[in-house]
Amino acid sequence: MKIAVNARFLNASYREGFGNFIYEIFSRLVKRFPQHEFIFIYDRPVTETVISGANTRTVFTGPAARHPLLWKLWYDVRVPAVLRKYKADVFISCDGFCSLSTKVPQCLVIHDIAWYHYPSHVPRSHLLYFRRYIPRFLKKATTVVTVSEFSRQDIAAVFNTPPSKFTVIPNGVKAVFQPLSPDEKSLVKAKYTDGREYLVYTGAIHPRKNLINLLKAFSLFKKRLHTGMKLVIAGRLAWKNDDFSKKLKTYRYREDVVLTGYLEDAELARVTASAYAMVYPSLFEGFAVPVIEAMQAAVPVITSANSAMAETGGDAALYADPADPADIAEKMMLLYKDENLRNELVRKGTDRARNFNWDDVAEQFWHAIQSTVH
Repeated sequence: MKIAVNARFLNASYREGFGNFIYEIFSRLVKRFPQHEFIFIYDRPVTETVISGANTRTVFTGPAARHPLLWKLWYDVRVPAVLRKYKADVFISCDGFCSLSTKVPQCLVIHDIAWYHYPSHVPRSHLLYFRRYIPRFLKKATTVVTVSEFSRQDIAAVFNTPPSKFTVIPNGVKAVFQPLSPDEKSLVKAKYTDGREYLVYTGAIHPRKNLINLLKAFSLFKKRLHTGMKLVIAGRLAWKNDDFSKKLKTYRYREDVVLTGYLEDAELARVTASAYAMVYPSLFEGFAVPVIEAMQAAVPVITSANSAMAETGGDAALYADPADPADIAEKMMLLYKDENLRNELVRKGTDRARNFNWDDVAEQFWHAIQSTVH
């Protein structure tokens, strides 16, 4: 079988979201199924092959698809040409888009439809494209994979698609996220927070992640408890971050907020594992990978009581209303004051994280590929 994969987000320098999902699944499938050929299709030249093997082929076909007009050209003209040239049996696209012009069976992965619920968080040109084409992609794809039962029900209801067309395959967690010894934690704290305990948020900085309300909650937490606790925000500045950056400049506790920027996996895992707690107050998620990463690293989690977060965290997290900074602060204070609760969440979280591993995800995804072809 010849398996073509959309590799637009399979970046060698850094991988987030879609890129990580593709890498973790297909790096395993390439090794497990040497009898099949995997064709990774890029929209830009690559200097370093991310997934390689005797059964892999890397294909570049421009132009770099970075806005709606080029998306249309790439998916409906350039990709079909590659699929024909290499006689692909299936096309896998993990970024929510697929080709409307090819006859090759397609497995489409849609993680969530946050853009539908928070349209102001995306550029207008992108929003118009999503509204016009996502319903068509859902009809065109042979099979549709999503990452949570919440997303399955949400996408099916919004776009009037039979829930039976979807296969739910949750994300996994990288093995690098592990508990650290007290000495290792001390080294991380010395590097980032002058040795102080800290709360951590991990992920990109953009409006949907709700970081302004996190700052407000942290203010309430600091005022009421008079603690030296710091807040570490580990992630890159993404789209529409101006409001956050502006407010941070005049923030009362600015000296207690640490921005690390983008961190490689190994360092991100160390920063996560050394935290007193993870606070992840996102407005909307299809899965919420950082929640499980923290749990696997034996760090208690406070997250939002909405979308897929409760499904991901189960009974192993504290939940707050993301629109209410006072509620987020209350959960911070509860965790800070109650060591027994903190220990219980660590224990439950460690157990829960075992349900999310990439070997199982890859196995489930292989069945989805097979069902797409047959």
